[in-house]
This record gives sequence, C-alpha cells and structure tokens, in this order.
Amino acid sequence: MTSRKMAVGVLALQGAFKEHVDRLEELNVDAVEIRNPEELTKIDGLIIPGGESSTISLVAEEWNLIKPLQKWIDEDRPVFGTCAGMIFIAKDAKNQKKNGQKLLGKLDIEVSRNFFGRQNKSFEDDVKSSLDGKSHLGLFIRAPGIIGVGKDVDVIGTIEYGKQDQMPVAVQQGSLLATCFHPELIQDHFWHAHFLGIVKTVTAKKSEFKL
Repeated sequence: MTSRKMAVGVLALQGAFKEHVDRLEELNVDAVEIRNPEELTKIDGLIIPGGESSTISLVAEEWNLIKPLQKWIDEDRPVFGTCAGMIFIAKDAKNQKKNGQKLLGKLDIEVSRNFFGRQNKSFEDDVKSSLDGKSHLGLFIRAPGIIGVGKDVDVIGTIEYGKQDQMPVAVQQGSLLATCFHPELIQDHFWHAHFLGIVKTVTAKKSEFKL
C-alpha cells in the first residue's frame, strides 16, 4: 500500500486556526483549513480551535456544518477541541450567552464558559499530564473550566487551582481530545503530537502514513 502523509483539518470559521495549522506543519502533517462539509472527506482528524465559542457555533450552523460534524464524530473520527472548541464538542455548557449556543454534544463533560475569568485574568500554568508524568506549559485565555466528567472520560491533564490540587484541564474520551487551554500558542508540541497518535491509531486500518 502506498504511504501518504497524514492530513488533519482545522475548523477555520473563527479563532486561532492559523496557529494550529502552523503547529501541524511543524510536525510534518498536511494541515487543511475546513470551512464546508465536503472538505471533511479530505482529512483524517479534525481540530476545533479556540476563539469565541458562540460565534464558532453560529457560523457552523449558518454554513450547515453542525450535522456533518456530528456525523463525523459519530463515525469515531478523531477530534481535538481546544478552549472554545472544547465547549463546542461538550455535552453540556454552563454560563452561556443569552439563548445559549448549539453544541455538538459528543464529549461527555460539563463545562463552564469563562470559568477562569475574563481576558485580563488570563494566565500560564504547568499542566501535569498523566500521559508522560511530566508538566507542560498551558496558556489559559478566557478559558472554560471542566466541572463534570462522564465515566468514560479520562482526565489526562490537571493543574492546581484554588482548593483543587488536581483540577482537570485536559480530557480524552476514545478518539475525542479536549483542553481548556491553548496548546497552539506555545512551542511545546506535546498535545498536538498526542492527538496525531490518536489519529494514526484510529485510521491505521485504512491507510499507512508517512510521518
């Protein structure tokens, strides 16, 4: 079978999608900006970036992307939601704007919008990962918080916050990965590399990748 490079899409409706594209290209992956349902057929995994969660949801709804995205996830396709992207794929979200927003509702977590405060409360912190037993820098910008986790969800990254020694900020449920923070805005490729490992595992039966 002829090998090919892995192709990962970045939902390019709003937010920090360019930075995700840069991180993927640094990892020798074909990065594809996704703006319509047809482009989903060209990729092996999908990143939903941070930004304004209600705007991402509204644009996705106007561009008829909600159902194709839900179907894509239902087919066990790998998805990585960061910050606002995590809200978008979550089953439930608190503290939404008036009238709420459409959620893909596939990741079994409950999140709270702007949990860590507004823009002027942004901060950096060491995220302790159970994947490698090490800490990796996380950048939290108007970040949501994870306030509930389903039984099939693994907490793979935590920080010390308030009275909590291990507050979850990175989770995984099968082929779904999510972080409260922005891994694309720092030079540590740890979280993107982990996602590419998920993509490679899920799609191994369909093709061989040249990495």
